Amino acid sequence: MSSCRTSSSSPSFEKIPSTSIRVLRTVDSVRRWRRPHLLDRRSVGLVPTMGALHDGHVSLIRAAARENHHVVVSIYVNPAQFGLAEDLSSYPVTWAADTALLAALDRELADDGANLGRISAVFAPTTADVYPAGFPGQAIDSKGSFVTITPVGEVLEGASRPTFFRGVATVCMKLFNIVQPERVYFGQKDVQQTVVIKSMVRDFMLPTEVVVGPTTRAADGLALSSRNVYLGARRRAVATVLYRALGAAEKAYLVDGARGRDTVLGAARRVVEETLVAQMALAPEERVRFEVDYISLADPETMQELEVVDPAKGGILSGAVKMLPVEAPREGEDLGHSGGPAVRLIDNIILAPQ
Repeated sequence: MSSCRTSSSSPSFEKIPSTSIRVLRTVDSVRRWRRPHLLDRRSVGLVPTMGALHDGHVSLIRAAARENHHVVVSIYVNPAQFGLAEDLSSYPVTWAADTALLAALDRELADDGANLGRISAVFAPTTADVYPAGFPGQAIDSKGSFVTITPVGEVLEGASRPTFFRGVATVCMKLFNIVQPERVYFGQKDVQQTVVIKSMVRDFMLPTEVVVGPTTRAADGLALSSRNVYLGARRRAVATVLYRALGAAEKAYLVDGARGRDTVLGAARRVVEETLVAQMALAPEERVRFEVDYISLADPETMQELEVVDPAKGGILSGAVKMLPVEAPREGEDLGHSGGPAVRLIDNIILAPQ
C-alpha cells in the first residue's frame, strides 16, 4: 500500500499500488471524494463486502462498472452481524490478496469499452468509524442504534441467527448514508439478505436501487462464499449436498409439476437423507458429518413459508447446513482455514413466476 503525493501543499491520497484506486479509511474522506461526483452528476455503484473476495464479488463489481461512472468496494468485517458464538475471530482477512485482485480487475475493466466506469475507491473503515458512539455489542439484548426489519428478518436465517439481519441492515444503512450510491449490488446467494435490504430501502425511502446478481458457483455447483475456505478437501467434496437437494426440489416443481410443499421439499429431504446415510456408513477417517438447519419453500417477497406454490408468483427454495468439524483427521490432512471449524453454508434456487 502506498501514498501518492504531488507536492507538499496538495492533498495526499492512499492508493492501491500501481492503480488509481483510492483507499478511503474514514467517513469524512468518503464524503470529500463523493461530493464533486454528486455535483457533476456522476453515478456511483457500491459493492458491500467483508473482504476475502472471490469470483462472486468480481461478477458484482463488473455489473457495477457497466452501469456506473464510479464503483466503490467496501471491505469491512462487520461484528454486529456475528453472534457471540460465531466465527468473527477466525473470519478470513485477506487485504493483500483482495487489493491485488481489485488492481488486476480494474485493469481489465479499463480495457473493456463496454463499461461506463471503473473501480474508483475502496472504503475500508475501522469499527470506531462505523460505530462512532462505540460498538454496541453482539448480544441479542445489546443497546444501541439499530435498524431492524421485521418480520422478514425474523424467519429462516433470522431465526437461526437472531442478531444477523439487525447487524446487516444497520451496517448497510450506514454504508448507504456514507457513500450515497445510486445503486448497490448484492448476490442472490444471500437471498433473504436481498429481501431484507430491498425492504429497508423501500420502507425508509432511500434513493438507492438494489441490484441483485446471480449466484456464482464452482463447477460442481457449490455457491462461492468466503467461508468455503474453512472446508478443507474432505468436507468440500460433500458440501454440494445442499445445492443438490435444492436442485431435486426444483426438478420436482419444474419437471414433475409438483406444487405442494410436502412433495417439493420431500425431494430435497431425500437427497439429504441419502447423502447422510452414505457418509455415516464410512469409517470416521473418511466420512463427513453435517446437520441440516432448515430447508424452506417461501414466498419471494415475505420469506414466509408456502404450503402451495402459485406458479404466477413463484417461490424461493433455500436452505442451510452446518458442515461439522472432521471427527478423525488423517495425518497431514488439509482441514481448511483456521483448523476447519464448523461451517454454516447457505444456498437457494429461485422458482421464477411462470
